Amino acid sequence: MFLLANLIEAAAGVLNMVLWLYMWIIIIHALVSWVNADPYNPIVRFLYNVTEPVLYCVRRAIPFLRASGIDFSPIVVLIAIFFLQTFLVQSLYDLARTIKYGG
Repeated sequence: MFLLANLIEAAAGVLNMVLWLYMWIIIIHALVSWVNADPYNPIVRFLYNVTEPVLYCVRRAIPFLRASGIDFSPIVVLIAIFFLQTFLVQSLYDLARTIKYGG
């Protein structure tokens, strides 16, 4: 059973790192959107291509987030990432610990 526990623990670690990286990509995207960045810059295009599908889904699901010209969808995505890190990742770590050491 320790193999399953190690697999779950590794998956939780990878998920945590991916969520952490995406959180920083969202933050950088929000900061770049405040300046007049060149839309043909490869970094700006990468940020847009990686974040816009998620942000678009949030904007479409909660249309009032774009009140008065300010886009609050990055904040909603950051809250969702924080929730996933504190709930899902921690639950996976706890499940792996329970399988490994017993409950």
